[in-house]
Amino acid sequence: MRWGDDPIGERAKRRLIAVETMTHPMLAKFAINYTVFPEHNKRVETHHTDDPVEAETFLVQLLTSGARIHSIMHDGVPVEPHQFDRLLKVAATRVAAELISRSLHMDYAEVKHRFGFAS
Repeated sequence: MRWGDDPIGERAKRRLIAVETMTHPMLAKFAINYTVFPEHNKRVETHHTDDPVEAETFLVQLLTSGARIHSIMHDGVPVEPHQFDRLLKVAATRVAAELISRSLHMDYAEVKHRFGFAS
């Protein structure tokens, strides 16, 4: 150890960095801004997730409930319009496949074969 080195001071600095990291968490990979019951409610909620499959499943739930989807963010930046449309199209396809499967009492393979909807 050299003169002027302060190991206790270094530990305190590391502890301070760790506390700052904990109070400023990393951004979630996906953030979906939405409003439930948009006819009666103006409050915008945000769902955060790091899992793209969970984000897709959440979009399915929003579509089936009739919620208003305001925006989809990826790494803190709004997704491009074509990506937004693609995410919603995938979610809508899942909703349609589920409805057809349930209504016509078909398995997902038959729904995919007859109607082209991936399950």
